[in-house]
Amino acid sequence: MNFSSVLSRIERNNPLDFGNIFSKSIDLFKKTWGQGVLLVVATIILMIPAMIILYIPIIGAAVVGSNNPEMQAGNVSPWTMLPFFLLLIPVMLVMQTGMLGLMAGYYKMVHKRDMDMETPTGDMFVFLKGVYLKKLFTLSFFSIGIALLATLLCYFPVIYVSVPLAFVSVVFAFNPELSPKEIIKLCFKLGNKKWLISFGLIFISGFLAQLVGMLLCGIGIFFTASFAYLPVYQVYKETVGFEDEDEIGQIGISEV
Repeated sequence: MNFSSVLSRIERNNPLDFGNIFSKSIDLFKKTWGQGVLLVVATIILMIPAMIILYIPIIGAAVVGSNNPEMQAGNVSPWTMLPFFLLLIPVMLVMQTGMLGLMAGYYKMVHKRDMDMETPTGDMFVFLKGVYLKKLFTLSFFSIGIALLATLLCYFPVIYVSVPLAFVSVVFAFNPELSPKEIIKLCFKLGNKKWLISFGLIFISGFLAQLVGMLLCGIGIFFTASFAYLPVYQVYKETVGFEDEDEIGQIGISEV
């Protein structure tokens, strides 16, 4: 779909029912929990080298401090942490780019399972290719920039932008041909139209995913974490829909 087509579907502002979407998310989770586990594992694998890179300057500062009497006495110069802060933004951008690509691949797999289609494991990494990486990096830059700006404007703007930013990966997953600016515009349009119900669904599903995961001896979070992402998919599905569903509908109409 092009930008105008997606925008017009959002502008229609189809009414959504909280209970209906939540119920559908539970049903979909039963079909996609395996893909959710794969997402969690892939995310952890992505985070490990990033955390190692960030801890290198911290460990270095600790080693220098152990050999410096003044630093041991508490006279620590803020310059010793400069390498950490210089690495923080680039590492965050790389991590966000990888996580956004994984999330987009996850949503493609979720859609296939929703349509009762086969989902090869490689689909999770379909967007982590050269043709998409530049766009993913730009989207990550925009997302981090918006989040940081919202943080500087006190706490409430962070809550507000959390909903539109939650739609970035799902909008990109089903409209990868759009430019990063168009994707961000659509996310904020969709987030504004469906802010309250989306925030409620994200909050409740995230809380339940964490609670049930902890009740299952903590390790259960690997299996329940992905439930928090499914309401976003359902809101997008009910509001925008998908091209393949339109094609199926047109086939049914032509046959009649």
